Amino acid sequence: MSKPQRGGGGVVWGSLLVALFLSILPMPAWIDEFRPPWAALTLIFWCLTLPERVGVFSAFAAGLVLDVTTGALLGHHALGLAVIAYVVVELHQRVRTFPLWQQTLFVWLLLLVERLLYLWVLEATGQPMPTLIYWAPTFLGALLWPWVFVVLRDLGRRAGLF
Repeated sequence: MSKPQRGGGGVVWGSLLVALFLSILPMPAWIDEFRPPWAALTLIFWCLTLPERVGVFSAFAAGLVLDVTTGALLGHHALGLAVIAYVVVELHQRVRTFPLWQQTLFVWLLLLVERLLYLWVLEATGQPMPTLIYWAPTFLGALLWPWVFVVLRDLGRRAGLF
């Protein structure tokens, strides 16, 4: 069994940049409401697999970049992503042993927490409450988790990260 390389940070940050790009990619309004939380899914994966390298600070920084690029209230996405990263880093040893279907449920709960935090920020800033479609990205993110997991795992293996 070969020892994992210490490098490969470019793969981690490159995948996060792709996720951020997918999060800001212009789409028609009717489909934009269903946009999966790519940044959250990618951060969850890297926090699960490399918690010593990707954590709360990385998530907060990615969230700030997402806030700036989407024109959201500064700290809006950063708060949600940092909370998700904290939970994942704290529970990574336990969650890694889960079968993929249980990981999917865990990811779905994390995405729900993220959306609840966003809802709380919307309420605190006096913005109008969203409709039920607001929750659709959490379900879509949970459905996409197995594929995101497999793609990023294979990418990490090719880069020699694990």
